[in-house]
Amino acid sequence: MKLRTLGRSGLNVSEMGLGCWQLGDDFGPVDDQRAQAVLATADQVGINFWDTADVYGAGLSEQRLGQHIASNPGDRIIASKVGRDGALYPDGYTKEKVQRNIEGTVKRLGVEALDLIQLHCVPTEVLKDGDMLAWMEDFQQAGLIKHFGVSVETMDEALFAVKHPKLTSIQTIFNVFRQDHINQLFPQAEANQVGIIVRLPLASGVLSGKFTSNQQFATSDHRNYNKDGAAFSVGETFSGVPFEQAVALADELKALCPEGYSLAQMSLRWLLDQPAVSSVICGASRAEQVRENASVSDLAPLSRELHDQLSSFYFDKVKSLIRGVM
Repeated sequence: MKLRTLGRSGLNVSEMGLGCWQLGDDFGPVDDQRAQAVLATADQVGINFWDTADVYGAGLSEQRLGQHIASNPGDRIIASKVGRDGALYPDGYTKEKVQRNIEGTVKRLGVEALDLIQLHCVPTEVLKDGDMLAWMEDFQQAGLIKHFGVSVETMDEALFAVKHPKLTSIQTIFNVFRQDHINQLFPQAEANQVGIIVRLPLASGVLSGKFTSNQQFATSDHRNYNKDGAAFSVGETFSGVPFEQAVALADELKALCPEGYSLAQMSLRWLLDQPAVSSVICGASRAEQVRENASVSDLAPLSRELHDQLSSFYFDKVKSLIRGVM
C-alpha cells in the first residue's frame, strides 16, 4: 500500500483509506464478527487511514474501531467527524457541546487524542461564521485533537475552508460523476497544503458497475430513503444523479475500461491519478471488499487518452443530470 502526506500535517496516510459508515449498520446489519474481519483485513493490506463519525450508528462504528484498536495495537491514523449529531445540527452549536461530542469520540475510540477531527457537513452559514474552526484551534492547543479538517457538501464550502491557515484537510464528494474539483478546488488545495480526502468515490456504489436499475436497498440504507433527497442533500446519494440514469451511465462507462480492469478499479485508479488527492475512503462491509479496494494502489496509472475520454464523458453526459448544489 502506497502512502501520501495529508496536507501540512506530516501524517502519512494510505492512499486507499477505509470508510467506516457501514460499520454503524447504517447500510443494513453488519454483525460484530464481520465488522472485526473488515478492520483486521484493513490492517493486513496496509490501510492505515480509517474514517468514521460520531453519528455512524449513533457511535457504534467508533465503538467497533475502539474495540479493534484495543485488541490490536498498531500505527493507524483515525479520523472522525463532529457536527451532525441531533444535539448540534442544525442550529444547536456551542463550544461546550461540540467539545463533549469530541470527548465522546475519543472515549469510544480509546485514544488519548484524536488524529483528525472533521466538521461534518455543518450548515454553510455555520461553517462560514468561523466559530467552529476557531474552536478546533482551541481544542488542538488543549491536546484533545491533533489536526482538524472539514467534510463538505458543496464546492462553495470547500473553497471557503481551503483558505483557513491551519486546516489540514477537506473531505469532499469527488468521483467520475463529480469532476469539477480538478480545476476549481485542487489548485488552491495544493497551493495551501490542504489534503484532499475523497468520499463517495464510487458514487454510493453505482460506479462499481454491479447495480441494475431495479436494485433494492435495505430500508435503513440512504440509497433507499435518500435517493431523491428526502432526508438530506440529494447530491450526497449517487452523487446527485437520478438512480436509473446513473446505472445506465455506469454501464456505458464499462466500454472505456482498460483490459483487465473492472469499472470500480478504473474509477478508483482515476482518483489516485489526481496529485491533489491524499486518500480515497472506500466503505466496506466485507473483508473481500477491503482487499479489492486496496489492490487499486498497485495498479498502473490510466493513460492520458483515457483521462481525456472520462473528462469528456462527464461534461457531455453527466454534469447536466446532477441535482442539488455542487
